[in-house]
Amino acid sequence: MTSDVSPAARAAGAPAPAPPAATRWLDAEEQRAWRAWLYSWMLLDDRLDRELTRETGISHAYYEILVQLSETEGRQLRMSQLAERCLSSRSRLSHAVSRLEERGWVRRQVCPEDGRGQLAVLTDEGFAALEGAAPVHVESVRSHLFDQLSPEQVAAMQDIGETLLRHLNDEA
Repeated sequence: MTSDVSPAARAAGAPAPAPPAATRWLDAEEQRAWRAWLYSWMLLDDRLDRELTRETGISHAYYEILVQLSETEGRQLRMSQLAERCLSSRSRLSHAVSRLEERGWVRRQVCPEDGRGQLAVLTDEGFAALEGAAPVHVESVRSHLFDQLSPEQVAAMQDIGETLLRHLNDEA
């Protein structure tokens, strides 16, 4: 069970959230499906991160930043857009980009359109690091996900994922 208002907010006088008219509890089958999906995703994400880090020295989070930059025109994005694409806070992304700058894989530059924002730019060295890590990443994804599923399960996974993306992206 989760709360909509943090304990700190309640202590500061924020009103408690109104309870829902009727809680729609998960039945046993829904609970098993939810937990299986949640735990399998958590284990998969952990496995991908560990293997990628061990084999390439690049964490899964850093890999995703490099991927997002590599897939854009000019291999650059405003920091705010990059944070959104990586589902990261701006401060967390800024810290990660600083670490990638130290490696020479990303550089920051002032946004030429307005001079206020900053761009993260993937360097040639960063692109080369990404190219070196990509085979490790795709093999992990293939062996720990797709090799475990039938073609019908992959189709169902795609359908479920696209349905959830439509719903969740509409709410964002």
